[in-house]
Amino acid sequence: MSTQKESYESPLSARYADAEMKFIFSPDKKFRTWRKLWIALAQAEKELGLDITQEQIDEMAAFQNEINYEVAEAREKVVRHDVMSHVYAFGEQCPKARPIIHLGATSCYVGDNTDIIVMHDALRLVRTKLVQVIRALSAFALKYKDLPTLAFTHFQPAQPTTVGKRATLWLQDLLMDLEDVEYQLSKAKLLGSKGTTGTQASFLELFDGDRQKVKKLDHLIAEKMGYQDCFAVSGQTYSRKLDSQMLSILSGIAQSAAKFSNDIRLLQHLKEVEEPFEKTQIGSSAMAYKRNPMRTERMASLARYVMVDSLNPVITAATQWFERTLDDSANKRISVPEAFLAVDGILNLYVNVTDGLVVYPKVIDQRLRKELPFMATENIMMDAVKRGADRQQLHERIRVHSMAAARVVKEEGGENDLLERIAADEAFGVTLEELAGIVRPENYVGCAPQQTEEFITETVEPLLRNYAGVSEEKTEINV
Repeated sequence: MSTQKESYESPLSARYADAEMKFIFSPDKKFRTWRKLWIALAQAEKELGLDITQEQIDEMAAFQNEINYEVAEAREKVVRHDVMSHVYAFGEQCPKARPIIHLGATSCYVGDNTDIIVMHDALRLVRTKLVQVIRALSAFALKYKDLPTLAFTHFQPAQPTTVGKRATLWLQDLLMDLEDVEYQLSKAKLLGSKGTTGTQASFLELFDGDRQKVKKLDHLIAEKMGYQDCFAVSGQTYSRKLDSQMLSILSGIAQSAAKFSNDIRLLQHLKEVEEPFEKTQIGSSAMAYKRNPMRTERMASLARYVMVDSLNPVITAATQWFERTLDDSANKRISVPEAFLAVDGILNLYVNVTDGLVVYPKVIDQRLRKELPFMATENIMMDAVKRGADRQQLHERIRVHSMAAARVVKEEGGENDLLERIAADEAFGVTLEELAGIVRPENYVGCAPQQTEEFITETVEPLLRNYAGVSEEKTEINV
């Protein structure tokens, strides 16, 4: 009997995140990075004068990506220490280099530096997908910049906007998220080689008290790992504040996605805009006619998880004791990867939905025209005043007519007949045909089309040019 379905598997890995993000948090990525860090340490120590040969370094480099997992796993059962098990396994492959592997370092040298590298790699992938969403959403905004639609405040009818202008609200949130991502990447630092309590005492001993060599060691390691700097001070670990900052950014992206998701789900209820729906997709097992907003619902669900998960590193950072405690470890192993995998799934959904949004202009126009007579009353009144009517008298008449028309709509289920009532009132001196010319949707959207075009062409497109090399390839998602 197959046992493949008899063990728990995280849905984030099985259903939502794609292969690239899953590899970034994979054991193979982690252990390859450990070996790369050990090689960087040996190279730096050799350059600073320690008795390490190029032959030893070459031997290590030859096995950097050929990890003998079976040896490491067997050793860990004996010593109960993952880092020393992999030091042992690496040494078995590299007998000449065995004496200098991990020289002067603590477990956090490979563990924490790898965690930092992995988070930055994952954040770069998040950036790529964030740009893909921004690109798709900006195209949507431009396409529908002139299409008037009823805007809502408190989910009550308000002054009109355009479909494209509404999309710029979603875009603005994403641009703020992208700014946060870029800022976090711009200040990327490694832990470096700080020793057991952050004093670098073991390295000071190795270099016979030469403080400058100890300091240079950090810079060389950072350079070899593709970083410009290391944290100037630390305890045994890098500050767990970094994890908190990382997941705060992911929480921000989740917040933006949830806002978009909620809006689309409401619009789908109104039958104005729908998420894509496959020809053979089933919306409900009981109600065959249904087209449920399953993808945006999934976005909201994953976003809720990320926002709550982001509290984990907040509490961890706040409760670390002095130079280090180990109550962070189990939590980090879960909270950090899961947040990145969930955001990966969210962004996959976001770009998929945005790429395939279905807009129904006739439904949008119909709903807008039902509410527009109320919104046009100020203009109607001003036109009548220009022709010599009394504003106060007209204001009272519009109030009475509006209440009556609203009563017909709400209590009788009838059509909004406000314009007919105004046309029949001699005080306004206007015909129904003239009112139709006043009550045109495009007359009430203000600067929405211009705002949208200016925002896209002056803000978004110049930004996107900075990401010209970013892949436009979309990830397939489970519908």
